[in-house]
Amino acid sequence: MKILEDRIRKDGVVKPGNVLKVDSFLNHRMDVSLFREMGKEWKRLFADCPINKILTIEASGIGIACIVAEQFDVPVVFAKKSQSINLDGEMYTTKIESFTHKKTYDVIVSKKFLSADDHVLVIDDFLANGCAINGLIELIDEAGATLEGVGIAIEKGFQQGGKLIRDKGIRLESLAIVESMNDETGEIVFR
Repeated sequence: MKILEDRIRKDGVVKPGNVLKVDSFLNHRMDVSLFREMGKEWKRLFADCPINKILTIEASGIGIACIVAEQFDVPVVFAKKSQSINLDGEMYTTKIESFTHKKTYDVIVSKKFLSADDHVLVIDDFLANGCAINGLIELIDEAGATLEGVGIAIEKGFQQGGKLIRDKGIRLESLAIVESMNDETGEIVFR
């Protein structure tokens, strides 16, 4: 998606350790107009799917997922990274390792918000090694729901996540795929 690639080139910052910092428009300060265009594109790409729920993980995926859900006119469910006193009832749970935070989280979704009747589109901001997406897929499988596909804003094509997801036969639509990054020059090459 050219508008996203252009924005990454303009405002993205390449940091050591294969980190692409896009907090000025994607996952700290959010450009809702850009999100709207991204949502329209995923709506176009998944128009043939009977999606009735968007699933993401807290926190960075929530804003994008909400705009996408608006395009599909369906609710968003986000997997929580911690138990809280306002969560009650039975939960689907899995463990997810964060590439960015170098931490493993127990991730939970209430069983009342994800069921076998659901046709789910997973939305997230980044795909690197695929841990978060695989964890969300585990939750969908545990619920007996149908995974219709995965929408990713930025995929790091030089890391294994995209290949692992596609090798499972899962439909993956990434709006920008970074082929390589150079933290010395700041250069970002897209697939």
